[in-house]
Amino acid sequence: MSSRSLRKLRGERVQEPLNHQEEEEEERPLEPAPLRKQRRNKKKKAAADNLYLLISEADAENDAVTEDHPAEEPDSINLRLKDSLTEEKDDQTEAAQNTENEEQEKKIEELENESDVLQTNSSNKPKRKKKRKRNRNSAPVDAQEGATDDIDSILQEIERPNGFHYQTHSLSAESRPLLYVEHRNLNPETELKRYFGARAVLGEQRSKQRHRPLHRSTWLTTPKDTWPRYTKTGISMQLLETKGGSQYFSFEHNRDYQQAQFKFLDAVDSMDPNNILALLRVNPHHIDSLLQLSDICRMQEDQEMARDLIEKALYCFESAFHPVFSLTNGNSRLDYRRAENRSFFLALYKHMIFLEKRGCPRTALEFCKLIRCLDPEGDPLCALLIIDLLALRAREYAFLIRLYEEWEFHLNLSQLPNFAFSVPLAYYHLSQREDLSDTERTQKQERAKRLIQNALIAFPSVLMPLLDQCGVQADQAVLSHKFFGFEVQIRQPSALKQLVALFIGRNWMLWKEARVMTWLEENVKEVLRRVDAKDPLVQESEDKRRIRYQNVPRNIYRHIILSEIKEAIATLPPEVTAQPVMGYDPLPPLDGIITYTRPERVNRAADGSTLSLFFRSLLPNFNLQEDRRHVEGEGAEVQHELNQGVNRLMAAMRDMLANIRFQEPPQEEYQDEDGDGEWD
Repeated sequence: MSSRSLRKLRGERVQEPLNHQEEEEEERPLEPAPLRKQRRNKKKKAAADNLYLLISEADAENDAVTEDHPAEEPDSINLRLKDSLTEEKDDQTEAAQNTENEEQEKKIEELENESDVLQTNSSNKPKRKKKRKRNRNSAPVDAQEGATDDIDSILQEIERPNGFHYQTHSLSAESRPLLYVEHRNLNPETELKRYFGARAVLGEQRSKQRHRPLHRSTWLTTPKDTWPRYTKTGISMQLLETKGGSQYFSFEHNRDYQQAQFKFLDAVDSMDPNNILALLRVNPHHIDSLLQLSDICRMQEDQEMARDLIEKALYCFESAFHPVFSLTNGNSRLDYRRAENRSFFLALYKHMIFLEKRGCPRTALEFCKLIRCLDPEGDPLCALLIIDLLALRAREYAFLIRLYEEWEFHLNLSQLPNFAFSVPLAYYHLSQREDLSDTERTQKQERAKRLIQNALIAFPSVLMPLLDQCGVQADQAVLSHKFFGFEVQIRQPSALKQLVALFIGRNWMLWKEARVMTWLEENVKEVLRRVDAKDPLVQESEDKRRIRYQNVPRNIYRHIILSEIKEAIATLPPEVTAQPVMGYDPLPPLDGIITYTRPERVNRAADGSTLSLFFRSLLPNFNLQEDRRHVEGEGAEVQHELNQGVNRLMAAMRDMLANIRFQEPPQEEYQDEDGDGEWD
């Protein structure tokens, strides 16, 4: 009998699974009692679900001699089966000691095979299941760690100095460019949701979104269901050049759009809005017709239709954008001198005004920044005269202060009355915030106090009209002092008078608040003390007012006309009010760039009636040859004969009128009987 079989008969092999199990239990960390119970229940369930374990248990019960205790765990099953096998082996060896060694070895090999099968079926299956559980728990962690490592390596490769940079975090408000435009702030629904909630703003739009017609996604406006489907309008955008880090674009009109533009000019000359409507029926995306008809609807107090026409014009423009043109990068430029670009500026400005009246000043401020970014050097619509109002109404006080501090050096914003008074008002509102410390609040209050006093000294003609507009009666000390008297308003230059009237007519509502008026009153009294004390700043400001504000730029005139503030329009000089002002192109620049010209209008007098030709022939400069329409084709000879007949008729009627002589009435002499020729 071999030594290997003897060791198995003695039971030395039986202890190997127990030792292995004890080592695994020693390696496991200590767990609380509830966790051990849960794990024990899971093991029971796993053993019950595994068909191979049930089969091995059935085989073990048949082979066991006497075992009444049920198995609680899969590991205990292995031990009991092995114990029963070893007992049977010991009995067999005691009864068959005198038998031959070959027979014993055969029996031992059979029992050994059975025990190996039982061990593999009972012990290995749960262990494999435990390993699967561990793999399930650890696989997501390993995958996440590998994914994060891959992402970090990719970001490191992207952020190498090769001209590209990947931003892993959003820029703060301080680090962004000053006129940074965000797409989400161009949508008024974003601001209205912030005020009233998404459910109140959207309403029934969510249920109707499935049945909406297909429109192009745009940022400037939201297409409406009532709009016609977008087709090619004849407008396109071209990239002209790139210099100084900026890209210069321009809109272009094709031949069909040019013909529609000529028809529009004829409709404007006719002074009949029905002609513009007829043109829009044929060309529903003609921009200038939409702008002009919007002004007509606004004059008729149809604000909804006027706003809808402006939004439609912006939708047509955005549909024609160049792929490189961007609204947010701040590097895309449009030259206002080009006639094709002016309509886009005007549509943006009028849409901004509608948003401000609608109660969306934050969205209107975003459009104002966009207008300024498109042509920052020329500022054709003078956005600086309204950006302070929008910032104050939107409570963007920090933006207004930053704008003033960064641009004061090269633009001299303190020379404009709107900035001189709006910036201290922004400081005052910031000082009223509760989250400020005492030192910060004191600094902002002192800053606001100093700036508002400097503004009152620099522009003393603002105070009295502002108080009158707010309905506030000034103090007797203020009324009796000549510094704020009526003489100051008379002696101020006309250019300054226009800026003051524009500021008061637009910003007076911001100063009507009670606490703001109290703050202003305190500073007015302090200014009077400085004036009485002969502060040198008073005389210096008077000299500056006398030298400056002599010539008004054309863009300020254009802004005043578009503002429609009566007090400001009344201050315009006659050379501006005398010339016709069209809503689709108010005060075009003198150095404008015209890519195509309107052809000379053909006088169709020959096609008119005989009576109309007769009255036209009475004019001294009438010449039928100039009014003759050149007709080509088969009807040329007929038209020539008709013109000759009309010409002979006109000559005969002229001769008749020339030979007419009106007989003068006889003169009667009335003499008095006395002959003295005097009246009674």
